[in-house]
Amino acid sequence: MLKYPEKIYFDCAATTPIDPEVKKAMAPYLEDKFGNPSSTHSLGQEARIAVDKSREMIADFLGCNFVEIYFTSGATEANNLAIKGVLMNEVKPHSLKAVVTSRIEHKSVLKPIESLEKAGLIEVIYLSVSKGGVVDISNLKNEIKENTVLISVMYVNNETGVIQPVEEIGKIIKEWKTENRSKLGIQYPLFHIDAVQAPPFLAERAGQATGHLSMNVRELGCDLLSISSHKIYGSKGVGALFIKDGTPIKPLIEGGGQEFGLRAGTENVMGIVGFGKAIELIQFKNNKSQIIKQVSSLHDYFEENLLKKIKNVFINGGSASRAPHISNILFRGVEAETLLIALDDAGIMASSGSACQAKAIEPSHVLLAMGLSRKETMSSVRFSFGKFITKQDIDKVLEVLPEMVEKLRK
Repeated sequence: MLKYPEKIYFDCAATTPIDPEVKKAMAPYLEDKFGNPSSTHSLGQEARIAVDKSREMIADFLGCNFVEIYFTSGATEANNLAIKGVLMNEVKPHSLKAVVTSRIEHKSVLKPIESLEKAGLIEVIYLSVSKGGVVDISNLKNEIKENTVLISVMYVNNETGVIQPVEEIGKIIKEWKTENRSKLGIQYPLFHIDAVQAPPFLAERAGQATGHLSMNVRELGCDLLSISSHKIYGSKGVGALFIKDGTPIKPLIEGGGQEFGLRAGTENVMGIVGFGKAIELIQFKNNKSQIIKQVSSLHDYFEENLLKKIKNVFINGGSASRAPHISNILFRGVEAETLLIALDDAGIMASSGSACQAKAIEPSHVLLAMGLSRKETMSSVRFSFGKFITKQDIDKVLEVLPEMVEKLRK
């Protein structure tokens, strides 16, 4: 078997490398610019200006107001804040609230919902999912009840890359509000989108196939939207939650009153600066069209040649519209864990699904919801692409992968 000393990284859906320009922007905040943004002296105010500049950059990108962006420690906290912050708010004390979601959501959405359900605080309606991995919204309007507080559906699935019809969901919710009156208040139900796997530079490409795909929160019709820095070439440890002005929500972390009183704790200035720079690169400085074309081309080249070179493989979610940075491949007759070890030995890094669950040897809840058997889920591998991957990297993977699969099938 051929092996290569260099590392080939195909796990960008788990995390991306930090862009050199992002790293450069962050560096001063590791050294001289170390002030606390809550301090009133010049060093603190310098940090405050840096945080607010990034907040303004993200707000501009999402098409919202400066005060509607709240920084968190990452997307997991952002999702928890969106869900628990809304559902634990005293809308109507002692009334059972309803939530609508799907079984293909990230665990940082499903787990807080499940915990609130077990506590008897909410009831949950799960929308069905097609074999292609798309949430079925044909009956959504009928699923919304007078006590529905929140609807939470992701934008792009983190395991399959399948694009969900979030803009259509936003329109359905708006229509329901026009035709009905929630007993909880005119703003309900609220709509939350986990947009972590919808990198802006990829959304444009997908829009060519679906007609329109937007990161503008007003166009999406959402009340809350979660994003993460380390999925777009920023650093780990920082995320953001868009919260539409006037949305009833309570803090999960209380203390000093940072983030407009909703998320206490000294801000991660260095990470926030990097987050803002990563957004700036996407929005203004990088050749977005070229990156979209590059990633899309490599994604298609990989899948087309993989299907030619290896028999009995299947692209999970391949029949649906997908963001071009994720390929989830079912290798029939192969244990994914063993294949991943072989790939890693050859210097190729991929995953079996969500990085947050990679250490747990259990079938993917996403693929199970799509109708795959337990055995099929345990034979599926996710390859996720980024802007630093080259055609030479793809060719090296395609060179060693058929031999690995053939050997493991014996």
